[in-house]
Amino acid sequence: APTAISSIPPAALKSMSTAMTMPSSNNSHPSAHQSGAAQQQQQQQHQGSTPAAMTGSTGSGGSGGGGGGPMTPISVQNANSVTISNSTIVKEGWLYKRGEHIKNWRSRYFILRADGTLVGYKTRPDTAVTEPSNNFTVRGCQIMSIDRPRPFTFIIRGLQWTTVIERMFHVDDEEERKAWVDAIRRVANRLNEEEVYQTGPASSLLQPDEEEEDCEMGSIAEDELLSEKIPVYGTSTDKISGKMKVTLENFEFLKVLGKGTFGKVILCREKSTAKLYAIKILKKDVIIQKDEVAHTMAENRVLKTTNHPFLISLKYSFQTVDRLCFVMQYVNGGELFFHLSRERIFPEDRTRFYAAEIISALGYLHSHGIIYRDLKLENLLLDKDGHIKIADFGLCKEDITYGRTTKTFCGTPEYLAPEVLEDNDYGHAVDWWGTGVVMYEMICGRLPFYNRDHDILFTLILMEEVKFPRQISANARSLLSGLLVKNPKQRLGGGQEDAKEIMAHPFFASINWTDLVHKRITPPFKPQVTSDTDTRYFDKEFTGESVELTPSDSNGPLGAIQEEPHFSEFSYQDMASTMNTPSYISSNHSSNHSSNHSSAHHFPHNPSNHHDPSMQ
Repeated sequence: APTAISSIPPAALKSMSTAMTMPSSNNSHPSAHQSGAAQQQQQQQHQGSTPAAMTGSTGSGGSGGGGGGPMTPISVQNANSVTISNSTIVKEGWLYKRGEHIKNWRSRYFILRADGTLVGYKTRPDTAVTEPSNNFTVRGCQIMSIDRPRPFTFIIRGLQWTTVIERMFHVDDEEERKAWVDAIRRVANRLNEEEVYQTGPASSLLQPDEEEEDCEMGSIAEDELLSEKIPVYGTSTDKISGKMKVTLENFEFLKVLGKGTFGKVILCREKSTAKLYAIKILKKDVIIQKDEVAHTMAENRVLKTTNHPFLISLKYSFQTVDRLCFVMQYVNGGELFFHLSRERIFPEDRTRFYAAEIISALGYLHSHGIIYRDLKLENLLLDKDGHIKIADFGLCKEDITYGRTTKTFCGTPEYLAPEVLEDNDYGHAVDWWGTGVVMYEMICGRLPFYNRDHDILFTLILMEEVKFPRQISANARSLLSGLLVKNPKQRLGGGQEDAKEIMAHPFFASINWTDLVHKRITPPFKPQVTSDTDTRYFDKEFTGESVELTPSDSNGPLGAIQEEPHFSEFSYQDMASTMNTPSYISSNHSSNHSSNHSSAHHFPHNPSNHHDPSMQ
């Protein structure tokens, strides 16, 4: 099964071994038009060299310039939401910029302005409103001249939060490098002097960027055995809110459903109601050590605020002295990955049903400003009736409405969209690329792009055209071709209409979207579970384990506690929830075609996170 990018060791993301084609515009840098032999020679020069900041080191990585003054962030801004500066141009011209994740060189036309903005374009901009591919600030940065991995290279270096990040550039001769280095240093020094004069010590400038850019690619150690016992004592009522304080004592543990570095997922029964839930118990110290606090809190917020029939949902969340606990309703129909592995391919009708439920759920998330970013078969679960439940919201990004973007490099390698690999700002269209990949897997029985070597895999995603087997229908081919367009702005669903554009495709002509979201369409497959506690679709390696837990240290009993600084506002109770037909499903998308119906009902929450990538 594909592994989330955050669990890939840095060695697996080594320098690209395949030369990438430079832009061939009339405005392109002359050096972009060179022979294959010259490209190969330059490729050999830079192969295997990675900037220090990309491997976790804070070493200078070279000689020359920079100084030891305070470093402020290189703000990797959102090019779609930031007004491009009209400040005086200090210097402009062609540079080669090295990709942060795929270590190839891209020709960009950069403009440095007096206010510190440094913006890059794929072609020389014709107007002031041309949208840039790169948007940085050199305010307070360090700059270093080095001659590796290529001659006449320079690095701009600064802090983002507490992490040193670097951007590497290359020119053709020493004179041009000196001109750029001098210009950037002159602007940065002047801005730093102005900031000190106006606000005091430069350390006050160390503020986070508006848009995140975390490259979390460290390896994840194996989980230790967790067959221990947790003593928990008592429950109480919050006198202010009137809500019962939920603790682990409220639940009877039945079976282990999954486990990993951060903790485990357990099937449990709530003692007061006899209802079954999946409780995910995570270890705080590991979350903090692996720098997963932000992702964990984002998952909690998304679970709290969403309510859709094809998304797992949250019943309670609470924390103990050393653990975080998510109590989610439980589904036991297995992962789509498991079912597809057994059947190899799904018929198009079955794929259409699953895809429609996925699109409905993603459209709901997008309408609430959330992009999912980790769509893959392992995160698509079936409930006991055969309906989709999307699991694991740890990589969700909030506040991404249409036109807003982010830059975080995250996801699972085989499912990464081209714009993520190219270090570009991206938005909700990444989820439609992921939808195209999982649909292709269902219909064709394989990934559209695959290689064991991630460098080659990433090159295929960026450069290779998708190929289809002969037996695929014309409508399916058309839909997948639209979803797997490499340019997110031209991708099906990439515009302002978002999910509506995909819903209107002829492939979904037989789907009544209102009936679908009300679960009135009978699923094409029903899992063969005999009871709510039937765990036949879970790994027997886990379900046969002991479910007893003990504290990880001597902190004492692990009942519910007050919020801690790292995990403030974590606790939650779902008192009641209902959902109307989502606004993005209008009457225009309710098909007149007949559909199979089951009895109408409200939207039950049947979530489970029994196979969560964060648990791998």
